[in-house]
Amino acid sequence: MAIHPTAIVESGAQLGAGVEIGPWCVVGSQVRLGDRTRLHAHVVVQGDTWLGADCEVFPFAVLGAYPQDKKLKGGEPGGQLRIGSRNRFREHVTIHGGTSFGGGITRIGDDNMMLVGSHIGHDATVGNRTVFTNGSMAAGHTLIGDAAIVGAMVGIHQFARVGTMAMLGAGAMVSNDVPPCATVQGDRAKLVGVNLIGLQRNQVPAAEVAAVKRAFRQLFWGEGTMNERIASLLATPLGTVTLVRQICDFVASSERGVCMPRNGRSVPAGDGENETDAET
Repeated sequence: MAIHPTAIVESGAQLGAGVEIGPWCVVGSQVRLGDRTRLHAHVVVQGDTWLGADCEVFPFAVLGAYPQDKKLKGGEPGGQLRIGSRNRFREHVTIHGGTSFGGGITRIGDDNMMLVGSHIGHDATVGNRTVFTNGSMAAGHTLIGDAAIVGAMVGIHQFARVGTMAMLGAGAMVSNDVPPCATVQGDRAKLVGVNLIGLQRNQVPAAEVAAVKRAFRQLFWGEGTMNERIASLLATPLGTVTLVRQICDFVASSERGVCMPRNGRSVPAGDGENETDAET
């Protein structure tokens, strides 16, 4: 264990084996740092905040600060922040703990990368292997699925959900749910196609990728109501594919509505017969 003499580690903090705490860091009394976790200079970790093993936190990041919510009453403590293992938080990242009226816990999974200036609001849930690019922000109560990529300067509205392996293009303003495996972009964010490269990076078999592409065409570019499209899709052989069922379940359970294509687009990007790797 290595703690710089200028760092402040309050009594009660629990530090795992091999923890490194750099110059001018502040670690609160309720904080737990897992084995081999490293805080670079000027990092602040406050509140009821736990970090797992092998995390790395870069200068001026603030984890577990008091939530930004006007409903909190004076003297009411902030909630919990639970962060998994092998996460990397770059400079100026901010993540707030939960609130008593929002479940009480903000959760971050394993193997995530939060780039410079990104933010996770109170009571949010972030899965595993996500990337939040510079300046991207997820508001309170949001849910971000595994392996999602959030582009630079993206804003995600409170209570919105982002499905697994979705790609949010830079600058997107996301007010509706983003289906799994989708690519969205724009203000307000619209569906533009399947995240083909994301599927390939996550080693999804080619047959399942093809099934997802056909499912997207039927769900988002088909005829009838969304409920009719889902029922029709699930009644076909495509409905037996695990990813397709996950997409259908996600869309059917949406309370905010999902991101849909812009008017006038007849086929999803990347779904042409001669197109490959069209999405990022």
